[in-house]
Amino acid sequence: MLDSFGREVSSLRISITQECNLNCFFCHREGEDSAPMKQMSSNEILKLVEIGRKLGIEKVKITGGEPLLRSDILEIVTGISSLVDEVSLVTNGTMLRPIASKLKSAGLGRVNVSLHSLDKKNYQAITGSDRLAEVQDGIDAALENGLKPVKLNAVVLRGINDGEIWNLVDFASEKGAVLQLIELQGCKENWFGKHHLDLSQIEAMLRMEATKVLEREFQRRRKYYLQRSGGEVEVEVVRTTHNPDLCAGCTRLRVTSEGMLKPCLMRKDNLVEFVSLLRSGAGERELIEAYLEAVRRREPFWKR
Repeated sequence: MLDSFGREVSSLRISITQECNLNCFFCHREGEDSAPMKQMSSNEILKLVEIGRKLGIEKVKITGGEPLLRSDILEIVTGISSLVDEVSLVTNGTMLRPIASKLKSAGLGRVNVSLHSLDKKNYQAITGSDRLAEVQDGIDAALENGLKPVKLNAVVLRGINDGEIWNLVDFASEKGAVLQLIELQGCKENWFGKHHLDLSQIEAMLRMEATKVLEREFQRRRKYYLQRSGGEVEVEVVRTTHNPDLCAGCTRLRVTSEGMLKPCLMRKDNLVEFVSLLRSGAGERELIEAYLEAVRRREPFWKR
């Protein structure tokens, strides 16, 4: 599928729950305002992916909330992995250790683990929870079970964790993980001005230390390769605000936890019903048309 701006749509980012066992103050909740009245069932999720596959969807990323809170997560992963080429999952890592091997067996390819701080006090200030040790154990479990590359997502927060950049780089190096330094989103929130940090200075610092710098075709993100105590480490910088390249390279349709197709993370006014159609007995033609309508509604939020 191509949208009217010539962007291929080949991946889905599906929120399967809005429930979470942490409370990160900056969480964008995948662009949802509040907990849904009724989240999708596993069968509804699989039907959504099945229709998407017929239209060229190749990859699925499972998100939340915390997706591992779903008791049917293994059923969901097994079903999705049978339909598409690549399945990955975003998790806070607190529940990963007990289920990592089963997720791998179910067909999960890799995980992104949110790790915003290695400092116990900072971690608790960010997440509202004292579970850093469980997260680190979950990261180890993911690596041990081959859910690679493990990507560590760290939202950079001025005045909280911006002094931990090199600690996070070294941790990723020692673990053999990829570090993603992510710009804070939420420019309309009252905490944004206090904690938002332009990542230009951090990129300049990484560039000085890097042995090589590559640019991903997807969204033109720069990947910095550094030699640290644990060996070579890849650090990717993700700029989320006022970044036309982010939008120009977007290949995703998002799906809310209640089953609406969401053309853009930053907008709430252009959603397309899908699961409600399925529940009302809609046929395949109507479900395909819902996908196509969502693609028609896609447009870059940040424009050149």
